[in-house]
Amino acid sequence: MEHNAKNFAIQLGALISLYVSLTALIMLFLGTITIIYPDEVNAYWEYESAASNIRVAIAMLIVFFPTYVSLTKLVNRARRVHDGSYLSLTRWLMYLSLLIGGGVLLGDLVMIINTFLNGELTVRFILKACVFLAVVGSAFTYYIFDVRGYWQTHERDSQKYGIMASIFVIASIIFGYTNMEGPAEVREMRLDDKQVQDLIIIQSQIEVYYYTNKTLPTNLEATFVGIEVPHAPKTRTPYTYDVVDESTYKLCAQFYTSSKLGEEYINYSTPLDSLSRPITWEHGSGDWCYTRVITDTSILK
Repeated sequence: MEHNAKNFAIQLGALISLYVSLTALIMLFLGTITIIYPDEVNAYWEYESAASNIRVAIAMLIVFFPTYVSLTKLVNRARRVHDGSYLSLTRWLMYLSLLIGGGVLLGDLVMIINTFLNGELTVRFILKACVFLAVVGSAFTYYIFDVRGYWQTHERDSQKYGIMASIFVIASIIFGYTNMEGPAEVREMRLDDKQVQDLIIIQSQIEVYYYTNKTLPTNLEATFVGIEVPHAPKTRTPYTYDVVDESTYKLCAQFYTSSKLGEEYINYSTPLDSLSRPITWEHGSGDWCYTRVITDTSILK
């Protein structure tokens, strides 16, 4: 192949696009498996992280995989015109990639065997291990044949491999997208999170007022002297605060989705003392109210 800056840039760009696409594909599958098979202990945190990873992976695949396919076509076309070889630096990178890919495959097999021997083999783990085997193994197989010059003499087979890879990536994107919320729903969920944080701030201010004045405020404005009272998004019902009795009150808001319990929704009474205990901010969809009771021992129930 002719040694010039253009060919080097195309070959290097194809390799970089390959690495990014493989990483994104693995992220997408691992995130989707985590959502389908959640860990009961870390379900909330894992779900949020997995959903975020899926969104990033889909964006990466939409941009980088077509780039990889296009650049690879250019590289193969140029190689067929000349002697069929890669540039020297690209060839080194290719063999290094095969070495790393082979190491990943062997490490994956060792991990599977070790997990099995320890009696910890689960469906979730098996699926994640298979993802590494399938994704890395497919790329490894393609480039093993590539460095041997197979695709140069079997152009039709190379095209079939590319078509199958494209179908697989498209199906993976659809599969990942169907197992996560759409953009509109994600926005509503973030508004739900903002509302919970607002209510936590409001509760804190009410507690400060109560411990200072030994009574509950008649309205929220009395607790936010000189600062603005947190308010609900324009598309939601305004927050409401109602005094039930001398030490009990309600905070209400409108939520779009039901929450998932996690440490993010645990708040502690103010001031903190040895008798304080956590309260949760779980909520369902629609109008939701929290009843809070302030006792003389500073325990919020």
